[in-house]
Amino acid sequence: MNHTLDLLDQLRQRNISLWLDNGRLRYRAPKDALSPELLTALKTHKAEVIAFLQKATTHHKNLHPPIQVIDRQQKLPLSFAQQRLWFLQKLEPDSISNNMPVALHFEGQLNIGVLKQSVFEVVRRHEVLRTRFPAVKNQPTAVVEQQIEIELPIVDLRCFPSHERTFEAHRQATEAARQPFDLETGPIFHLKLFWIEDSEFLLIWNMHSIICDDASSDVVYQDLTTTYQAMVAGSALPLSTIPVQYIDFAHWQREWLQGDVLETQLSYWKQTLAGHLPSIQLPFDHPKPSGKQSYRGDRASHIFSPQLQQALIELSQKSDTTLFMTLLSAFEILLYRYSMQEDLLINVASTGRGNVETEGLLGFFSNTLPLRADLSGKPTFREVLRRVKQSALQAFTHQDIPFERIVEELQPEQRQSQSSLFQIKFALNPPWSKDRGMAAVHLPGLSIKPLPDHIYHNKTKYDITLVMREQDEGLGMFFDYNAELFETDTMARMVEHFQTLLEGIISNPDQYISKLPLLTATEQEKFQQHLHAP
Repeated sequence: MNHTLDLLDQLRQRNISLWLDNGRLRYRAPKDALSPELLTALKTHKAEVIAFLQKATTHHKNLHPPIQVIDRQQKLPLSFAQQRLWFLQKLEPDSISNNMPVALHFEGQLNIGVLKQSVFEVVRRHEVLRTRFPAVKNQPTAVVEQQIEIELPIVDLRCFPSHERTFEAHRQATEAARQPFDLETGPIFHLKLFWIEDSEFLLIWNMHSIICDDASSDVVYQDLTTTYQAMVAGSALPLSTIPVQYIDFAHWQREWLQGDVLETQLSYWKQTLAGHLPSIQLPFDHPKPSGKQSYRGDRASHIFSPQLQQALIELSQKSDTTLFMTLLSAFEILLYRYSMQEDLLINVASTGRGNVETEGLLGFFSNTLPLRADLSGKPTFREVLRRVKQSALQAFTHQDIPFERIVEELQPEQRQSQSSLFQIKFALNPPWSKDRGMAAVHLPGLSIKPLPDHIYHNKTKYDITLVMREQDEGLGMFFDYNAELFETDTMARMVEHFQTLLEGIISNPDQYISKLPLLTATEQEKFQQHLHAP
């Protein structure tokens, strides 16, 4: 048993996921994470690992009863997160801050008819895409349509000069991503296909967060490309039947999250968020608006080198932590160096898919966990990493309660500082690989790949959101930021400072966080010149 636990711990440190599929052992691993030695050990101890996972799965099911299919003739519920999004949209019906656009680039011989059939199959497969949310006595309800008409408008841009077509496609796709949704009448997704060249297309698939989250975007992409590939080949559709739908999850959540379960979850968050919630004093270029905000956003993106990405992964493995914990620790230190505040509050993204039945579902499962950062006592990076690991493990143990309930349960004296709950967010998205996520798909005569950073609706809910992802070309990152508060140059410098900080952490993880490098070489030179100026 000890050998099995050691093996599982090594796999966990490398972000390798294991699960059982009808009694068969399956795994998912980042690129190059599963070494030949580990693979051999996994095969050698396969029976012990399966037995351990079966026992763990049984324990999980006792804590989380299985999701059951409910009668569609009864009043259909919304999840807690859906309910909050519905009321927010009701207050601001023209808001697009919860839009979730997915942009796909096609190069080669695209069969438009098969593409539309594939979209139809995805919509048929996922009930939530056929759901609308009308009001009944000012309260939201869910109505599932058996079938909806799917429109795929085609915009032919080949009449434009060749050097303008890609720009025009991105411009119009961005406009499409900024179209608001009517949650009551539906549909709550829009499609548009841009014909750029004879063998080049751009598809924008825009959805509202009430039916989609980041992981769901991956599901849409996987189901769409898998279905398209099968239809082009004339093969049977390889996707298995979904046993439950999002409506069933919403009902399960409301039935399960009450009584002792609810109180146990709430008590942890009440303790964690007790007292005054810190508001981080960042280098704002403009004061926060006192009235209604427009939430106008912008994005600063960058890709760190594969060498830096690998060095961060190795540091995480040697420190018995995950890459998520290492990057979150570095982000906390960046904010500390800007604000010189030792008590920070950073929201982190949780997939919210604790039930095995939700793995391939579309819907808004994503949850937000407010983590309290403690940077007191002149710690080194390793000490901060140890604290982050502890707080993250505790938070994810209590991740089942929706963020909306946490906000509701805060005491009245804390409500004045609740704006700090919506100030900073961090997320490490799953790596792109051929087995998971939005990796490039190559079919005979056609390649399909996502364009995550080109289409952006220019809205943000937070002052700063840092999103990172492992990629073949390096560690991708972008800062989504409130453009009413920050100028472009300020965020560009923040990206540079973050890179300098990460490189300094790799060079000396035992350095005090107050001594880790932050300024770029050019900034250091200017600083030295200023010090020695007469």
